[in-house]
Amino acid sequence: MNAQIPHGVGVALGPRQALRRALDLLMPPQCPVTGERVVAPALLSPAGWAALHFIETPYCRRCGVPFAADYGEGVECPSCIAEPPVFDRACAAVVYDDASHKLVVGFKHADRTELAAMFGGWMAWAGGQMLSPHTLVAPIPLHRFRLLARRYNQSAFLSEAVARIAGAVHAPRLLRRTRATPPQKDLSPAGRRRNVAGAFAVPAEHRAHVDGAHVVLVDDVLTTGATLNAAARALKAAGAKRVDALVLARVVKGGVGAI
Repeated sequence: MNAQIPHGVGVALGPRQALRRALDLLMPPQCPVTGERVVAPALLSPAGWAALHFIETPYCRRCGVPFAADYGEGVECPSCIAEPPVFDRACAAVVYDDASHKLVVGFKHADRTELAAMFGGWMAWAGGQMLSPHTLVAPIPLHRFRLLARRYNQSAFLSEAVARIAGAVHAPRLLRRTRATPPQKDLSPAGRRRNVAGAFAVPAEHRAHVDGAHVVLVDDVLTTGATLNAAARALKAAGAKRVDALVLARVVKGGVGAI
């Protein structure tokens, strides 16, 4: 069993998830991407698998954006060269496109939390080089008001799955959201940075855990990196030696945009 400090990913799930599970028993489960029948919940059909675009090399050494051609080991994209991110490295499992958009929306807004185990496996595969038994795996936190409204933090479900699969240390309360912020989806890149500036802090009781540590931040989607940068800045200010980021999906040119 992997270690934890201290655990807790959200508040009790409400009746919608219980209803969803009951419906899975009454009606044949469907692929969350294509709608085709599958043998069990949280499984993809062959067409669903084929619709996803998993990210493999070559990609930017720093932010993980995929390259159209192999430019050599350790190459960074122009954006990272011009404005290096605060986090040391980022990896994503899949491209955020029409297919993965359906998965993320169902997981994030429709109580499809049973998908977390599958997603965690993809992410642990994508970020295997940044995960070790001593790594602190921490989700991007929700503000308490949004957590009460949504009833669960989807990033905490992902971080728990990643830590369990990789044998790393799950640290779901390592960061705290200090203020409520509007959703990022309709903001410009500059607006996103302003929106989350100073929005995260390491609670005093966890500063000893952070000091000198390697932290992997977990989130569902990487768009501009503004949220991950703000969280990484708070961790490094508290003494973290290295902060990496691991996400389920990342937006690339030609994607459907952020949610």
